[in-house]
Amino acid sequence: MDFQPTSSLLTDLYQLTMAQGYFRMGIAERNAVFHLFFRKNPFGGGYCLTAGQAEVMEFLSRFQVTPEEIAYLKQLTGNDGNPMFTQDFLAYLEQLSLSVTVHAMPEGSIAFPHEPLLRVEGPLIQAQLLETALLTLMNFPSLVATKASRICTAAQGDAVLEFGLRRAQGKDGGLTASRAAFVGGAGATSNVWAGHTFGIPVKGTHAHSWVMSYDSEMEAFESYAQALPNNVVLLVDTYDTRIGIERAIEVGQQLKSNGHTLAGIRLDSGNLLELSIMARQMLDDAEFDQAAIVASDDLDEYKIERLKQKGAKIDTWGVGTRLATAYDQPALGGVYKLAALQDETGTWKGKIKLSENPAKTSFPGKLQVNRFYDSHGMMLGDQLYDEWHPGEIPVFSSSPHSIEQVLVPAFVNQNAVMPKRSIQEIQAYAAKQVHALPAGVASLVPDEPYMVHVCPNLKHHQQQLINQLSQ
Repeated sequence: MDFQPTSSLLTDLYQLTMAQGYFRMGIAERNAVFHLFFRKNPFGGGYCLTAGQAEVMEFLSRFQVTPEEIAYLKQLTGNDGNPMFTQDFLAYLEQLSLSVTVHAMPEGSIAFPHEPLLRVEGPLIQAQLLETALLTLMNFPSLVATKASRICTAAQGDAVLEFGLRRAQGKDGGLTASRAAFVGGAGATSNVWAGHTFGIPVKGTHAHSWVMSYDSEMEAFESYAQALPNNVVLLVDTYDTRIGIERAIEVGQQLKSNGHTLAGIRLDSGNLLELSIMARQMLDDAEFDQAAIVASDDLDEYKIERLKQKGAKIDTWGVGTRLATAYDQPALGGVYKLAALQDETGTWKGKIKLSENPAKTSFPGKLQVNRFYDSHGMMLGDQLYDEWHPGEIPVFSSSPHSIEQVLVPAFVNQNAVMPKRSIQEIQAYAAKQVHALPAGVASLVPDEPYMVHVCPNLKHHQQQLINQLSQ
């Protein structure tokens, strides 16, 4: 797993202007607690599958403001044309070494609204400077991983392939999407760069242009089978799909006589329900019952679910645009909020973002999440609480068999301490997390909410601060 180096300037300008303000006002080194969380489950679903934590750890471990970056910041000017940043502040940045402590949900964890995906504790100036980068590295991957998880749920165990690179939000968006889709359950990607970078399996055969390059479809199929006899999945809908299937079967017979196998056919357009049923019958009749039927054509979880319900004979789902771009929701909406700050005496003071919309009023303190499981390993519910003022365990419909603290140490004393896992281990963990969800929460349109109990002590502290700030 090899992430591309990330510049310390992956930030918004106002993070740097605030940092200089903290520095000039003498409060830069006061300890603070920030939480990264979201307020609403993506895609109208019942959960979010988190991704991006591994790259966050890489970013924190490598964090450094380089001389070249300092030279750039020196060139920036304020409205009066004078340098925006002072020399002493830039010297501070150049010598900065992170001393924050980060707790995180392990990558592939299930999360729910208002639960911290990350908790950052340390000097105010450092925690502030990290905001934009941490949100960038967590928001989009979590969104795509959740989309992939939903698509895999709809596929009911069928193979799902991620084919979205050509429609992705730039090359880096494509790389991030391919990795996140694998975390969410996709079995492979068409993105060779992602395969090389992260060790994700890669899949693909040929496009319509291959068929169109030859004078006949039959010649194209035979040539492909000759060139790559161990990778023959033939795209059969360039012209007439039924005839394309007949020709694929004929090529399959030739492959069989030469000791090879027709791996499958791909349908990329038309009525996928009818075409897949027809194709399966034709393949089975020709004794190619092991040949897979791969489908693409602007698929998402809803289309896959409908096709499955109607009896489509599709074995593998190639999902592109709607997965790699998280097509129906462009952003997760993750936020990063200050929750506690030491005053001049070193006393911790809770902080909240107050809003006329109650859902946007944040929680104060140093938050942690307890997750409760039954004796079968199924999730019963969560408890959001303040580690400084913990409360009693909530009451569930059945007695919890085990309790898990969801946030674990991730970055301590300038080192990433969260155990490194392979991409396959992260994917397996994510699948286990999704499997542990109540069925009504895991469905595409949840018929029950997952219970996140907010500790009464935490509610009381929040209300105290609301009353103070409303006066």
